[in-house]
Amino acid sequence: MSWFESFVLGLVQGLTEFLPISSSAHLRLTAAFAGWQDPGAAFTAITQIGTEAAVIIYFRKDIGRIISAWARSLFNRELRHDHDAQMGWLVIVGSIPIGVLGITLKDAIEGPFRDLRLIATTLIVMGVVLGIADRLAARDETGGRHRAAKQRKSLTDLSVKDGLLYGVCQAMALIPGVSRSGATISGGLLMGYTRESAARYSFLLAIPAVLASGVFELKDAGQGHVAWGPTVFATVIAFFVGYAVIAWFMKFISHKSFMPFVIYRILLGIVLFALVAAGTLSPHAGETAG
Repeated sequence: MSWFESFVLGLVQGLTEFLPISSSAHLRLTAAFAGWQDPGAAFTAITQIGTEAAVIIYFRKDIGRIISAWARSLFNRELRHDHDAQMGWLVIVGSIPIGVLGITLKDAIEGPFRDLRLIATTLIVMGVVLGIADRLAARDETGGRHRAAKQRKSLTDLSVKDGLLYGVCQAMALIPGVSRSGATISGGLLMGYTRESAARYSFLLAIPAVLASGVFELKDAGQGHVAWGPTVFATVIAFFVGYAVIAWFMKFISHKSFMPFVIYRILLGIVLFALVAAGTLSPHAGETAG
């Protein structure tokens, strides 16, 4: 991998990680469209450490409060009813599904799941799901001609059941094209949470899973055509770009819908299917990366 490739892929990772359009799919597609070798699951997981570092810094006050309350609740029963302490446990519970499935499906994630036809399918299907969830949220927020506005849930209403369901939604993102934020935000909206609450918990929930995945894949870094230097460079680029994107995204969702992302996902999926069907793009383009 050249330094230019690592710069572009780091930029793509930072731009797409927090948007509900799938960063893993865009890394895969960028390489395929450019005629580069697939950077692979290890490169994707490690560069995500950069974007998660951006999450940690952006939500540092929330994270500091949650960790402090959770740690103190281990020795003080009264603190176990504190919202921040409960959030700590809920993040742990919500991380279980992706941890179990990530290890179980490791070979599929690095192989069959990277087929461009599967990515096109998940882009479209999850785009439709996100669109439905967004419409339901908008209907509750604005009400209607014969319907009063409905109060949606905030993170103070988060239960163990909901936290686990969020975790199942996050685990779906092991398939490129699904999108970690897209799946968890859609799940949150369908469970009745506000856009801001769904996004905030989505980002907090991703921290343990992404960091663990990145550390786990460190052993495979520097192998094949992806050297250590370009991988680290892409991770740094992803951090700075990701921080800017998450700051913008949290402001965007406070007063805008997800429909632009829904339309983009569906159109991209259709274009991808058309290119593969026409023989312009192989469904396994670049998979000889090694």
